[in-house]
Amino acid sequence: MHLMLAYDHSRNARIALEAVKSMFAEAKPEITLISVIEDVGSATSATDDMFDEQYREQRAGAEAAAAELTAAGLKTRVLIAEGDARKMILRATQERHPDLLVMARHSHKPDKGFLASKIDALVEEFDHMTFGSVSAFLARRVQCPLMIVPAP
Repeated sequence: MHLMLAYDHSRNARIALEAVKSMFAEAKPEITLISVIEDVGSATSATDDMFDEQYREQRAGAEAAAAELTAAGLKTRVLIAEGDARKMILRATQERHPDLLVMARHSHKPDKGFLASKIDALVEEFDHMTFGSVSAFLARRVQCPLMIVPAP
């Protein structure tokens, strides 16, 4: 069995990682962690520095997650991609043919405040209507089973 786990080192990705360990550890699947670093959208030296920092942090997080899975007895590899997360994860599933793609449902919940939560809900709905979330995009296009782990 080959699982692919979309992993961005966020709190929700950690929840998906824990779900994979608890649900699939006995089956001893081969796991590919795919971590996508998105372009920051500008070609200045400041954005180059931001991209480099994000790349280092995300790669280190993915490698730490892979080490955790390996310590649990699971054969794991890390795949780092650059670009649009939706397209890069879709492409990885098309090239690697996993039996299951696992990912966390992403949310951008504000820490607190009534106004902040209302604005956040509006922005999230607009984003979903115009672009679609990563999980919604993949649910419509991916050719393997997809498990979306909800965040509490």
